[in-house]
Amino acid sequence: MKIKKAIIPAAGLGTRVLPASKACPKEMLPIVDKPAIQYIVEEAVKAGITDVLIITNRGKGIIEDHFDHSFELETMLKARGKTEALAQVEPLAHLANIYFIRQKETRGLGDAVLRAKEFVGDEPFAVLYGDDVIIGEIPAIGELCEAYERYGKSVVGIKEVSDEYIVKYSSMKTEHIDGQFYSITDMIEKPSLETKFSNFSILGRCVLEPEIFNILSEIPLGAGGELQLTDAMAVIARTKGITGVDFSGTRYDMGNKFGILKANIEVGLTHPETKDELREYIKEIASKL
Repeated sequence: MKIKKAIIPAAGLGTRVLPASKACPKEMLPIVDKPAIQYIVEEAVKAGITDVLIITNRGKGIIEDHFDHSFELETMLKARGKTEALAQVEPLAHLANIYFIRQKETRGLGDAVLRAKEFVGDEPFAVLYGDDVIIGEIPAIGELCEAYERYGKSVVGIKEVSDEYIVKYSSMKTEHIDGQFYSITDMIEKPSLETKFSNFSILGRCVLEPEIFNILSEIPLGAGGELQLTDAMAVIARTKGITGVDFSGTRYDMGNKFGILKANIEVGLTHPETKDELREYIKEIASKL
């Protein structure tokens, strides 16, 4: 079954990137010339997804504005003949059918996903975490959607991370199937080094079946006193199994100050308007280190 719906949880407070996130949602922080969340929506669209629900909270109306028409701006650009600039902003209102709902209390990723139950209905859906921008020739969520069609199970995007990060993320119990595909039979959120299954962690992308909503409604609060999506997916992993996809793109953690810097430098080195000047600037700076 083709995946046509996606949700993007974007209700986090962004405490790791304060003070920048005090007045500007971290999802709107730019990577060169586009806000992070635009990269995520564009990834979903490239994978054939047509309906996107963005879950926000108070103070994030700017995200909704970004994906709407700005008639004053568009009219001014047309009047001044700025066709290139117009071509960058005008299509934003037509990328997909984009909807918004608020998570009125930040009670964890599981709670955010649970709020999408009516939007999803009775079909599989994609989840693209609002903190994670993944850039590559192939859309990462597209790789997961293909794995869902191939194996008929829920899917998570995974990468190996260091011990430093595994205790902050999640840990997967894996068995290699073939190529980039793994079978996952258990997982744990924010493990200790003694309780981790492996150094494979979920990084920002999932394809889930609607049974996840019933599980989220029944499980207790988990790490940090929040409703953890990982805890609900662990139930599925232990009973039915989940497919893991070691996706091919490069992931940037936009809830992390160094991740934001890395994204801007690496994307800046490929951007046609900045790559040459940035390369020379980096060489100049490096010579002084």
